[in-house]
Amino acid sequence: MKRIDYKPISILVLLAVAVCGQAFGLRRYVAPQHGRRVHHSRLRRMLWNPLFRPSHDSLLRQNEEIDRLDLPRIQDDQELQELVASEELVPIVPGQTLRIDPRLDPDRRYCRPWTRDFLEDLSSDYYKEFHDQIQVNSAVRTVLVQKKLRRHNRNAAPETGETASSHLAGITVDIQRRGMSRQQVKWMEQYMVPLKDLGLVEPEEERHQWVFHVMVSENYTDFRDSKMLAAQDHKVDDSAAERLPDAIPEE
Repeated sequence: MKRIDYKPISILVLLAVAVCGQAFGLRRYVAPQHGRRVHHSRLRRMLWNPLFRPSHDSLLRQNEEIDRLDLPRIQDDQELQELVASEELVPIVPGQTLRIDPRLDPDRRYCRPWTRDFLEDLSSDYYKEFHDQIQVNSAVRTVLVQKKLRRHNRNAAPETGETASSHLAGITVDIQRRGMSRQQVKWMEQYMVPLKDLGLVEPEEERHQWVFHVMVSENYTDFRDSKMLAAQDHKVDDSAAERLPDAIPEE
């Protein structure tokens, strides 16, 4: 019987195992993709660079304004309806320049009068610039609603304390930022910069909800009235200048 020499076969098997081992090794080396996800996460953070970054200090300022005005944090629907009946809260009315997210409960489409003044001015100026509407995603909330919101939105402000949500006083609205172009976002930011410098608004650009969260001070009403008065005076001056006789040429 002929003997079989197994040495060449053993060498081939060892070579095959070595090659496969290198292949598996390469696969294990390439496998870590966590670094790629981190890279994309860093890229997203770099791209998200808002002018009005949310902060603890901003929440404190919003609550300081509520306390200065001695406004209540609305507890429930009954208290909300009482404020609506007394016209301390007024309806946000959609129109050519402004729309409301259809998912927003009709019972919560209210805010303070000066906040509505701000919305009317902002939406009018935005429409003149872009021929497009702004969208209100959220307005007044009750403490009960805020509690429910925090159950599924860990980024929502608390319903009590010095950093409680300013929506509870009806002075704040959320304006949708998703879908705006860079030019539109930039315009919104620049529109609010001087108002923030005057202490008339306290804006935040929320990252996870993609909205402009804007608290409006009661002082906005006086600012608006003085602005309208100045515009009227300017019109009167222009009208008077048009009625002046032409200058008599010198001989």
